[in-house]
Amino acid sequence: MIRAIDRYLSNPPEISGLGRGRRHALELLWFGLKEARACLFALIVFGAVVLMPRGGPFGLPRYDALLVVVLLAQAWMLWARIETWDELKAIAIFHALGFALEAFKVSAAIGSWRYPDAAHTKLLGVPLFTGFMYAAVGSYMIQAWRQFDLRIERHPPYWMSGIVSVLIYANFFTHHYIDDYRLPLAALTLGLYSRCVVVFRPLDRERRMPMVLAFVLIGFFLWLAENIGTLFKVWQYPHQFGAWSTVHLGKWGAWSLLVIMTFSIVIQLKHIKATVQLHA
Repeated sequence: MIRAIDRYLSNPPEISGLGRGRRHALELLWFGLKEARACLFALIVFGAVVLMPRGGPFGLPRYDALLVVVLLAQAWMLWARIETWDELKAIAIFHALGFALEAFKVSAAIGSWRYPDAAHTKLLGVPLFTGFMYAAVGSYMIQAWRQFDLRIERHPPYWMSGIVSVLIYANFFTHHYIDDYRLPLAALTLGLYSRCVVVFRPLDRERRMPMVLAFVLIGFFLWLAENIGTLFKVWQYPHQFGAWSTVHLGKWGAWSLLVIMTFSIVIQLKHIKATVQLHA
């Protein structure tokens, strides 16, 4: 079924006779459909988070049931060849980095957020399924590359983007002990990617978007998803312990920076790296 959907999306209907307004509407529709298809794994994870009863199904704790769902989803995507083994290796890196960050943030000494429910598959206070939430971001990027025939123009040298990504990740830990360098890192990233452009094809024509804008938009939707996740009490920030309220807007910036780190890993995949043009 997924292959049939991919073939349908890659062969859009005849549009030569359409007026300008209808053509733009169809292009917007195709953009939305391709985005939804690229979000396949993320939608499975998000759907499971929203639909899973807090008490869990059949006596199985909620976090354990969520781990079963995401493992089955990942296995199915490999079996159906929606993702390759090389792509899975990259996604596993996101899983490991995400879990390490989670374990640090929920520790008693830091307490940035918590997972309130009990589970058999909790390690260091972190349900094992949570790493797949970070992996879902990488999966989305990989799938989007296929769906939109993405190309990157004027990307900064890899060593520069690599150093910035390491500094971004490190700052999530170090800002608890020294100053928070989130804003300087955002400014550095803005300068580094200021001329970088992502080229994508929603329908039959190539469109261009500043790479920085893409980072910010993806970060915004992750912030929205985090609000829904906390609404269902899958995890909670300290200001949400008594009653739910929105996640602080500053987390939008944090997610955008995390997207940049994820992007730096994704572009190292061989078939994706071939579509990246470095800035001369």
